[in-house]
Amino acid sequence: MNEGLILALLLSTASAATPLMLAALGELVTERSGVLNLGVEGMMLVGAVAAFATMSHSGSPLLAFGVAMLSGCALSLLFGVLTLHLMTNQVATGLALTLFGVGLAAFVGQPYVGGVVKGVEPFLFGLDPVTLLAFVLCGSLWWFLNRSRAGLLLRAVGEKPAVADAIGYPVRRIRYLAVLFGGAMAGLGGAFLSLVNTPMWVEGMTAGRGWIALALVVFATWRPERVLLGAWLFGGMTVLQFHAQALGLAIPSEFLSMLPYLATIAVLVLICRNPRTILLNQPLSLGKSYHPDR
Repeated sequence: MNEGLILALLLSTASAATPLMLAALGELVTERSGVLNLGVEGMMLVGAVAAFATMSHSGSPLLAFGVAMLSGCALSLLFGVLTLHLMTNQVATGLALTLFGVGLAAFVGQPYVGGVVKGVEPFLFGLDPVTLLAFVLCGSLWWFLNRSRAGLLLRAVGEKPAVADAIGYPVRRIRYLAVLFGGAMAGLGGAFLSLVNTPMWVEGMTAGRGWIALALVVFATWRPERVLLGAWLFGGMTVLQFHAQALGLAIPSEFLSMLPYLATIAVLVLICRNPRTILLNQPLSLGKSYHPDR
């Protein structure tokens, strides 16, 4: 294997891992606050089509990424109102949000199907700015959750919301901020797919990456540094199917297409065999509704 092929594999893996990292890190923060949002796939799709449409009309990548993040925030705000104010079931609401996002993206993106925009150029070491941002974000979130007072408060709200509320902390407001952050990161991950990974719009282009991001949070046991490892693992599985022939692997293409999803299932099965491992960092109030006094 020559050095050029190794470099191509590393860059391709980084590109495939970036949307997973962004979406998973956003969901990790959301779940650390005690809220489970299963609408990641829908928010990624809406972010992807919003970014592509904005890029098509404005030609500004910065504006396109910003609109994508705002679109993800809008959907996550809807989720927050339903679950944090109206106290709907978080699992059912998240699934409904995904279905809504898939339909909305298909409707809005209909005029852009098959369209192409100018992709984002590499910035440093052959990596684009969003990929570099994902690495910085991973390290920043580790520091935030483990070394900052705000991160400690977020974790307290996820672990014991009643205690945090009794002390006087605004539980609902903190959870809203976490949900909005998760939506923004999902939208940014979707925008990466339509502007960097494959600068075009195709209906359903996330191809289940939102669900992989959700599984990635569990795989990482709610720790940002492990999200980086998991994203590169799943990203490598995705890239392998495209470079199999160059590597001389005589494996059916259908099997290679299944690899990322098979890896997701296999990893979750291995982790869940040990309840202590899976519950090590899981917020105690995850997915449970709580009506604070303020």
